[in-house]
Amino acid sequence: MADFGHNRATTNLQSTEEGATSLRPDYRVAALTGDLATENDAQRLARSQAPVKHIATGTLCHLEAAMVQSALDGWEPQHRDFLFIENVGNLVCPSSWFARLPMTRRDLRLGLISVAEGEDKPLKYPSIFNNADINSADIAIVTKMDLAEAVEFEWDAAYNNIQAVRPGMPVFQVSAKSGDGMEQFLGHLATRWVELRQATV
Repeated sequence: MADFGHNRATTNLQSTEEGATSLRPDYRVAALTGDLATENDAQRLARSQAPVKHIATGTLCHLEAAMVQSALDGWEPQHRDFLFIENVGNLVCPSSWFARLPMTRRDLRLGLISVAEGEDKPLKYPSIFNNADINSADIAIVTKMDLAEAVEFEWDAAYNNIQAVRPGMPVFQVSAKSGDGMEQFLGHLATRWVELRQATV
């Protein structure tokens, strides 16, 4: 979940491409992308050789549960270890839509913000990071860290704002362009996968 311009697609792409080498052959990765038009993100993600499907929303600013259900037909999500679902780009609507998707088990929800959006983004959209129900993000990812100095981004302020909204939330700094932080992020995903699998045994 993230707003426009936070590098969501590139971060997902980098995650999936890194997953093709770092998470495979131990894990099965796939992705759904969403945009109003074009399949550009899906085509970029397809370079990772992971299965990818695209959802065109037309005029809708977010994915609807029925759209995701339809896209998952024939995929058997239970046979995927990691299924990335990229929302269109809106920090308001996504705080509730995923709860209406019974077909998919949501093990981990990522909230992405970019350095260009400012340190106070978590304070402006707290429901994404700290909702009263199961719909809030589990992990915060600050993207485009390669631009942090240029936009005078204050990491400590952003981190403290995230913690003020959701104390104890894991936060990762990543740059899809340079790859910085991706190894730590993917390592966390692998660790959480093991924990979740053990919890279901």
